[in-house]
Amino acid sequence: MSITLSPRSKILAFSIVSLAVVGCAGTVSNGISRGPSGNEVAAGSSSSNGTTIDQRLCGTPDPDLATAAKAQAVIDSTKPAISRAPGVINVYWHVIRSGTATSQGNITDAQIQNQITVLNQAYAGQTGGVNTGVVFNLVSIDRTTNSSWYTMGYGTTAETQAKNALRQGGKGDLNIYSANIGGGLLGWATFPWDYNSAPSRDGVVILYSSLPGGSAAPYNEGDTATHEVGHWMGLYHTFQGGCSTNNDYVSDTPAERSPAYGCPINRNTCSGKKFPGNDPTTNFMDYTDDACMFVFTAGQASRMDAAFTAYRK
Repeated sequence: MSITLSPRSKILAFSIVSLAVVGCAGTVSNGISRGPSGNEVAAGSSSSNGTTIDQRLCGTPDPDLATAAKAQAVIDSTKPAISRAPGVINVYWHVIRSGTATSQGNITDAQIQNQITVLNQAYAGQTGGVNTGVVFNLVSIDRTTNSSWYTMGYGTTAETQAKNALRQGGKGDLNIYSANIGGGLLGWATFPWDYNSAPSRDGVVILYSSLPGGSAAPYNEGDTATHEVGHWMGLYHTFQGGCSTNNDYVSDTPAERSPAYGCPINRNTCSGKKFPGNDPTTNFMDYTDDACMFVFTAGQASRMDAAFTAYRK
């Protein structure tokens, strides 16, 4: 099935879905379930009072303080010399499947092209954010049938084997691996500063059913890839660091104590004069539903440009 999303449809969807978050229920294909409060939880998980427990949807690890500080120093030293133009990024897509049916991870070329369209709309600011200056160019698609790689988890031997066998290009090229990944995750990515120490691990891994038209509703409009590519370009989660001074190291994303799920409006988890503004729940680097995230900020664009220039050029 071929589905191409209109850039304006996401903003319209946010205004509609945000009014109807409470009471939703459903399950996506890799074990993430949507509880009655609108939070995504690991299937069967609950707290002592029966309410749902927030689920970690992205497997990209938060850096330790020393790593974050070191990367930030490099990024800060690069910013004065840049002009915000990462330019065209070549994409090598690796379909990892367990068989030849779509339900076995064998997504179509049309779905992949639709995903590239979603990425380009998001990074060009066509969905409501700023134009980051990034354009994604799909170079190739390859398909591998391997049942072990198909269900790989973050940091596993299967992930290492798959990437060692399939990765193409250099440090400025984006490799995306789609599979039925484990751990109840939608995806994960490596950061730009990880490349030199482990080039073969570089890239983005996503749940195959998160592509546009997939079965992982409400995460099936392609913004798992948008989110994970954001990490690959150097962005942290908007809620990293919680209500702290550094937070995600981007000045125009208000501090956020914890990830947001569903389509919340006027959420404000970091209050007081030190933390003005509501949580950035429409930002691509939060955990909200695909229909309700549509923004990269100017500060995020600047950080991506500096990180790419410093580590990937």
